[in-house]
Amino acid sequence: MYSIDLNSDLGESFGAYKIGRDEDVIPLISSANVACGFHAGDPSVMAKTAALCKENGIAIGAHPGFNDLVGFGRRNMSVAPSDIKNMIIYQVGALDAFCRASGIRMQHVKPHGALYNMAAKDAAVAGAICEGIYEYNPELVLMGLANSEMINQAKKLGLPYAAEVFADRAYEDDGTLVARTKPGAMIKDENDAVSRVVGMIKNHRVTSINGNEIEISPDSVCVHGGREKAIVFVKKISETLNGEGIIIKPVCEIISER
Repeated sequence: MYSIDLNSDLGESFGAYKIGRDEDVIPLISSANVACGFHAGDPSVMAKTAALCKENGIAIGAHPGFNDLVGFGRRNMSVAPSDIKNMIIYQVGALDAFCRASGIRMQHVKPHGALYNMAAKDAAVAGAICEGIYEYNPELVLMGLANSEMINQAKKLGLPYAAEVFADRAYEDDGTLVARTKPGAMIKDENDAVSRVVGMIKNHRVTSINGNEIEISPDSVCVHGGREKAIVFVKKISETLNGEGIIIKPVCEIISER
């Protein structure tokens, strides 16, 4: 029997700006990664998103990033590991406050954007993220790129972890994500994306942008809720997984079966 978590990055609206269709995406996934105010989101959006997750019975996690609202957290920044750790604690604590106010328990933490990609390769950055999570709450699950330095650092620290893969992103030969600035970084064909997801879950393999096979064992699949035709895309993946006999459930349940 196969099972997988289906997650999406949400709560990215702020002020008068609305991003994504959270109300429509949330019922279709099993885990939500909620922006914590640095790269996107604000207190009112965090409160609303936490309430939506509770209403729909969806697990919730923090999605902390660099303090870069203009760049949407996708620009690399030179930040000391000690500051990264404190940034994680600060943002996780902020969302956790709204989770508590809504009467739900936070499940996981998934770094965002440039912070995520840097931590995939940089042990110091990955270690700082894991330490921040561990010091705040050692029961929270780190959601990080499969086969990355984030997973290595979580193992060293004894922090629960979930290996994440992406439905709509291309991979380099080393298992990292192809930079969005490069051609072919995004998988735009929905059928291709779905086929890749099924292959990663059942065969533990994905083809890199250069045509090479990469071994991969996912606990969670990310589908981006803010992309064009997001709802159609998420629905197609969900329906295909069900048709393939793959059970969708929150990542905490997935890793408990590891």
